[in-house]
Amino acid sequence: MSPLLRNEGFQVKTASAKKYKLLRLLDMLWVVYRNRKSTDYVLIDTYSTQNFWFAYVTGLLCQKLQLKYIPILHGGELPKRLQRSPNPAKKLFGNAYMNVAPSLYLKTVFQQAGFLNVRYIPNSIHLEDYHYQERRLIRPRLMWVRAFAEIYDPLSAIKVLELLLPDHPETTLCMVGPKKDDSYDECLRYARSKGLPVKFTGKLSKKKWTELSRKYDIFLNTTTIDNTPVSVIEAMALGLPVISTNVGGLPFLISADIDGILVPPDDPQRMVEAVKNLLRDPQRSAERTRAARSKVEAFDWKRVKLLWQELLSGTRE
Repeated sequence: MSPLLRNEGFQVKTASAKKYKLLRLLDMLWVVYRNRKSTDYVLIDTYSTQNFWFAYVTGLLCQKLQLKYIPILHGGELPKRLQRSPNPAKKLFGNAYMNVAPSLYLKTVFQQAGFLNVRYIPNSIHLEDYHYQERRLIRPRLMWVRAFAEIYDPLSAIKVLELLLPDHPETTLCMVGPKKDDSYDECLRYARSKGLPVKFTGKLSKKKWTELSRKYDIFLNTTTIDNTPVSVIEAMALGLPVISTNVGGLPFLISADIDGILVPPDDPQRMVEAVKNLLRDPQRSAERTRAARSKVEAFDWKRVKLLWQELLSGTRE
């Protein structure tokens, strides 16, 4: 976000790159205090786990200094944070100049919780970087792109592959993403013990994985908790048919059977049925992917930047 805003002419100072959490928090607070006289807005990346408290303390400092601050809401578990920490949440979000929700899902959740100072500004991509490839023939070549973390349920993607192989022995799966927890080792062991055709690439640059995507025909998103994942937006831009779980903000991103397919979480068999549906009807799949590409045009930075410019167009009082 910082480089994008700088490219639009905004002066942006950032904090913090420090590794240790306490030092990172202190650095964040110091940068806010040091620049208090020249700052129009403080943008605070706000997460649902322990880092929520970083945002909370930063917000308190901004209130003390009478600075306008804007929490940028991240993480599929923020709705739970509103329930677990109602008073800190009210103090942080209720006193914000504006809260920015990158999904209509989070905007709705926050409004239902009583926060009316929330604005929808979606995650953005540079659409010209994503070559749309329409697949007239759908093969069971599956792609999964996400960090290997338990909440994203990568093992379900491997089980989808396993269940497809008896009827479609040519099925393959490519899994792209860094290791975050033990789920990576679990997936590796499972695939090797069953002799399954899974390719683990590790973390790839955006350019490399989007180029690799041309070899695959179906994108799986198996997450159990989510907001509006950029990887799904990117898959839609690339023309990959998307089959996703229907958790969190995903039904707000994907219109079921219009521009993608939604299935329940933790249900590989339902995802298998969705894959077979794609294989049987490539023409219908092409209609969905065209609709998906059209939808994600709204996520192009050329459009999204206008929303940020409108929000940040005020000046210091």
